[in-house]
Formats: sequence, structure tokens, C-alpha cells
Amino acid sequence: MMENRGSRIVDNPSILHLPSAIFYLLSSIFYLLSSIFYLLSSIFYLLSPPMTCLFDIGRVLLDFDFESSLARLLPHGILDPAARLGRLLERKDDFETGAIHPDDYIVWALGVLGSDASPAAFRAAWQGIFTPNKPMWECVRKIACGGHRLIIFSNTNALHCPWLFEAYPEFSVFDGAVLSFETGHVKPRPEIYQHAVNVHELVADDTLYIDDLAENIATGRRFGFHCWQYDLNNHPAFERWLASFHV
Repeated sequence: MMENRGSRIVDNPSILHLPSAIFYLLSSIFYLLSSIFYLLSSIFYLLSPPMTCLFDIGRVLLDFDFESSLARLLPHGILDPAARLGRLLERKDDFETGAIHPDDYIVWALGVLGSDASPAAFRAAWQGIFTPNKPMWECVRKIACGGHRLIIFSNTNALHCPWLFEAYPEFSVFDGAVLSFETGHVKPRPEIYQHAVNVHELVADDTLYIDDLAENIATGRRFGFHCWQYDLNNHPAFERWLASFHV
């Protein structure tokens, strides 16, 4: 008498459970491989050297508005306010390389504005131009907590620094600063970049550079830095770029 093959399969429960067992085995293998990949990624992250982040100040860490603040120093009814404010930029590079003493610059600037304001009033107006860029400061704190090195890299002057570092305690998370008026050079001149490399022993492939001006970024790229031209109006794009470095 011939045995019914279908009844043999039904009588053997291990055959019925075979697809489930295979699925469970494959799931376990996938989970194991995922765990190994996560472990290797974590080891790679921990063994990766910390990055150095060079941050510009203006329009990156702090927004600024010169015109509104300095316009308060102009005499009432003056006919050419915009032109007078614009003339203050004529000696900008000299001031930001430290070639002009702050007291001399104040006397000259008050003359250009036709203002009878006191030097103290000029200092207050010159320093009262800034507004913190809060989303960027959140990123800065996260970078610092990740053990990465933070360096300020900015064209600035002796009326703004070190006053800025006292007025905004957030700057205390930075490990150092390269300031134009202290080096005698301004961005995008290569001398100030070389100064940063020498003083802070920068390794190009481990250096991130964030600035808002295209010409400054161009020099940074020539030094081999990973560069991002920051846009205050598109902060999420910066965060996506930063995430690509696991910072």
C-alpha cells in the first residue's frame, strides 16, 4: 500500500516549522552584523583624532549692524549720513591689522562723522553692534562637548577684542584665537592662515573652517582646510555639512 506523501509532511512538525526557523536564523545574522557594524563605527569614532574648528566671528557667531548703532552719533539733520558711515571703512584694514591705535581711530572716526560725541560714546556705539547667532552657539557647545578644539579666526580690532570675550561669556569654550589686529594681517591674505597653522599646529585634513565670505573661504581651501561658507539665513545647511564629519 502506497504511503500518502502529504500525510508524512503533516506528521512531521519540524518540516512545518522550517521556514520560521530559517527566517529567525537570518534575522539573528542580520542583527549580529548590524551590531558588529555599530561597534566598529563606534571604535572608529573613538579612535578618530579630534577636529580643530576655526570660526569667524562676524555673521557666523555674531550678527552685526554697524549703521544703526553708529548712526546715533551723527549730528541731527546731517545731509550725507550714509556717505559718512561708509567712509569709516576707508581705514578698516589698517585698523584691523593694528596699524592704527584705537584712540587715534576714534578721533579720526568722530571727525569723519562730524560728531561731537565723546570717545566713550563712540566706543559704546562701536561695540553695541552685535547680536548672538543662537543656533550657531548651540552647535559650538556641542562641538566643545565632543572634545574638539575651537579656535576663533577673525578679522577684528582692539575695540572689539578682548571686549567681546568679556561681554559674551560663551566665548570661554574656545581654546584659542587668531585675531587680525594681533597678527598684523587680515583675511584673505595667506599670512594670517599660515600664522594659524604655525601657532596652533593645524593639520589641514583635521581642520574645519567656517566663514561667511567667499574670498576668505577660497584661501582656506588653498591651505587644504575643510571649508564652509556660512549663511545666516540657512543654518540647517551648515549643520548637515558638520554632521558629515561626525562632529
